[in-house]
Amino acid sequence: MKMSTLYAALSGALLLGTAALVPAQTTGSTSSNTAQTTSSGSSSATGATSTPTTGSSMSTKTTKADRNADKSAKNEDKAEKDRIEADYKAAKEKCKSMSGNAKDVCEKEAKGQEKVAKAEAKAKAKPSANSEYDIAKAKADADYDVAKEKGDDQKGKEKSACKKQAKADHEKAMADAKGKKKNVAANTTSSSSTMSTKPAHSTTTTGTGASSTSSTQGTSGK
Repeated sequence: MKMSTLYAALSGALLLGTAALVPAQTTGSTSSNTAQTTSSGSSSATGATSTPTTGSSMSTKTTKADRNADKSAKNEDKAEKDRIEADYKAAKEKCKSMSGNAKDVCEKEAKGQEKVAKAEAKAKAKPSANSEYDIAKAKADADYDVAKEKGDDQKGKEKSACKKQAKADHEKAMADAKGKKKNVAANTTSSSSTMSTKPAHSTTTTGTGASSTSSTQGTSGK
């Protein structure tokens, strides 16, 4: 009778001990999961914060580089204009020692060289479809002015023939310049048409690829 009572007491003590251990394990597991969640969430938040900071830094560097490039280009443009003006003044200064028609021709040549240099500088600073035409026109006009001035030094039929030849040369030079302008415009239009066609094809391909990916992912999910 005493043995049965002792056995019953020991069994009760063991059951109580087991019951006490189960809540402790559950609490420990929950705390561990909470700690992991908190750690993971903190990492995610940190990562999200660092990404905008990096993008902002890159944007600032790019903007600063663009400003420096613009400033450098403006300085080069100003230096080129100053050089052209100095060359013109120097060329015109040489004409002062001359007289008569020779002086007039010298001044026309100096002015013509200035016009051509300005057209070339503009084409370099701000290239456009008309750049080549503008340079050719400046050269044609400069040559025409000089030729007409030289014709003024002649008389009678010689003067008339000189003027006529100068006009014919100018018209031919202008026709050539306009022909080049048309070719440039045609090439530019062709290039623009080709470029606009390529992106359209690329967009279609991308759309198909995206659709296929979506379909594949949907199947995998199922």
